[in-house]
Amino acid sequence: MIRSHVLVCGGTGCTSSNSRSILEELEKQIKAKGLEEEVKIVMTGCFGLCAKGPIMIVYPEGAFYSHIKVEDIEEIVDEHIIKGRVVKKLLYQETVNEDNTIKSLAHTDFYAKQNRVALRNCGNINPESIDEYIATDGYMALAKVLTEMTPQEVIQVMLDSGLRGRGGVGFPTGRKWAFAAASEADQKYVCCNADEGDPGAFMDRSVLEGDPHAVLEAMAIAGYAIGSTQGYIYVRAEYPIAVQRLKAAINHAREYGLLGDNILGTGFKFNVDVRLGSGAFVCGEETALMTSIEGNRGEPRPRPPFPAVKGLFGKPTILNNVETYANVPRIILNGPEWFASMGTEKSKGTKVFALGGKIVNTGLVEIPMGTTLREVIYDIGGGIPGGKKFKAAQTGGPSGGCIPASLIDTPMDYESLISIGSMMGSGGLIVMDEDNCMVDIAKFFLGFTVDESCGKCTPCRLGTKKILEILDKITDGRGTLEDLDKLEELCYYVKNNSLCGLGQTAPNPVLSTLRYFRDEYEAHVIDKTCPAGVCKKLLSFEIEADKCRGCTLCARKCPVGAISGSVKNPHVIDKDKCIKCGVCMDSCKFNAVVKR
Repeated sequence: MIRSHVLVCGGTGCTSSNSRSILEELEKQIKAKGLEEEVKIVMTGCFGLCAKGPIMIVYPEGAFYSHIKVEDIEEIVDEHIIKGRVVKKLLYQETVNEDNTIKSLAHTDFYAKQNRVALRNCGNINPESIDEYIATDGYMALAKVLTEMTPQEVIQVMLDSGLRGRGGVGFPTGRKWAFAAASEADQKYVCCNADEGDPGAFMDRSVLEGDPHAVLEAMAIAGYAIGSTQGYIYVRAEYPIAVQRLKAAINHAREYGLLGDNILGTGFKFNVDVRLGSGAFVCGEETALMTSIEGNRGEPRPRPPFPAVKGLFGKPTILNNVETYANVPRIILNGPEWFASMGTEKSKGTKVFALGGKIVNTGLVEIPMGTTLREVIYDIGGGIPGGKKFKAAQTGGPSGGCIPASLIDTPMDYESLISIGSMMGSGGLIVMDEDNCMVDIAKFFLGFTVDESCGKCTPCRLGTKKILEILDKITDGRGTLEDLDKLEELCYYVKNNSLCGLGQTAPNPVLSTLRYFRDEYEAHVIDKTCPAGVCKKLLSFEIEADKCRGCTLCARKCPVGAISGSVKNPHVIDKDKCIKCGVCMDSCKFNAVVKR
């Protein structure tokens, strides 16, 4: 009889921190101690709190072990699983109450304000077991639509729920499905965009790794709604764990008669195939993605006609991203009113964010739409490390904008973010502190878009490159006030004339930083200084003589021999030799080295 369940995170983050070896050691210890009939080991997807990985949870106590090492496993098995004594020193400390009892994970700061809908099964089930998915009401929504609902009723449920696309501008999902359903054709297609290319974004990857059947079930429901028999999931090849589990899930669903011909004996036919992308950011744009699936170079096509009329292989097609699909089965089972009761008037439901950057709790969070940025950063994210000041947050990746500290109480919903010059995007949320240079941040994102531009249209191909050249000029100390005017003018030209969403949104990081941090741009061009001390060509390092103890450590550490001085006497930096690497500042124990 099973008395304990041990859940080990098998997501990419924990896997990179050696969770596979932890799992193997756990299996070895359980077998060696003859506990196979009493303890069930479950490899799961991401729990969300990636900063604390590798993670292991032991039930029924709900003991949340964090930063686990292979050498910790024997102690946990001997003390906790055999003797029933939780190893408190290895627990995530917030889960330990003052009276030494264990607090439910749901009541910790990181999880308390979350509402996991798209992520409901991630960290709870084995993603490689279709039986575990079925045990959590998996494929019940598909059975319901096939036996109790008409295609139009399914679409109406999507419309009434208010579900909007979670991968970009937030187009209503039900309307997209309705357009495709109204198009007449001998073949239609259901596509899933799993080509998550934003720097710092890993929402869709985590859903595919932790709950792949939810996406397959939703795509089959979409196929029934619009009259399609074929689906394609376009996923980047850089997600090997997600690809492996997705392919396994497809095979299992076919074996169980949940994909293929005559699904559940209803006569409905639907198949799903996987297509691997090579990491081109532009293939996140719907027409470029479809062009790539067709076997051609991933370049966007002019619209109209829109994909719902003429998409993949010239046939009516719908495209939603992984997170959007992950919501569909729960909406069908719980009703549109349930989903619409969460969020705001125009932004219904929840949204998953990949929280990263200068934040204590990096990881995956799912919050009701309308939750403020302050709540996400401080209540869930744990604030800024080292007591630093929050400066800005970038939402929407390279297509989004920077939100300044003055707007930290902005609700996280589609309309609010657009009104301040940012956007929801797919859900990347990069936090920045006082040590970040906003001009450098804008330059980073523009460098990314220049590299990722497909080059098909001139405004994007040449315009983004020119924007980057001006930003380079500014961070090198060669910029002028006239360059700021040219920069803004060029940004609006690229935004208004590019062919696809990549080019149209590429200037957003520059425009938002110009809007909210213009003083930093002016400091770069007028004073020739970088207030954050990031832009190397505007920096100089000096040793303050009254603080220097002459310990010689900085001179010994300097890689180019730019520091001179004798023992117990103040040292001096030769600015002609200095390469501005900062090693001297990092190594000084007396805070004598300063940036100017």
